[in-house]
Amino acid sequence: CEILSSLPLQMSLYFNVYFFPFWWLITVAILYLKYPVLSDYYKFILVTIMILVSLTELIRLYLGYVGNLLEKVPELAGFWLLTLLPQLPIILFLLFNEGLKIHSLERAVHIIFAAFLSFQVLAAFFTLKRMVNTLATRFRLTEQFHRLEEQLPEPG
Repeated sequence: CEILSSLPLQMSLYFNVYFFPFWWLITVAILYLKYPVLSDYYKFILVTIMILVSLTELIRLYLGYVGNLLEKVPELAGFWLLTLLPQLPIILFLLFNEGLKIHSLERAVHIIFAAFLSFQVLAAFFTLKRMVNTLATRFRLTEQFHRLEEQLPEPG
């Protein structure tokens, strides 16, 4: 039995669990400070983003832990998709949209969060690839073993 879990991915998830509340507090505090000077559509966008990121991040981290530690392909694939599609584009939007009047502390925590997400996308992809290849090989070998068992004559 070969261990298919990724230690770098697991370490990244571990540190992300502790970084996310810090990121959330900084982002909400700065949003509270700059809220009066933002335009109405940016106010709506930022509040929606904070709700979406908060909910998605909890689900994403759970799927990452379960998928990586228990070597479950569907959960790890869900983690990879949630990282790649909603989370990474949202953080890049928060990082590079100058209409949001980005504070330097806010930019710093967004850069760290974007680095976590970028690393996790790559690490999860390679871990998924290795898991799928190993599971497919096991399936083929089991299937061939059963075929050979059916072809063998009964003893005695």
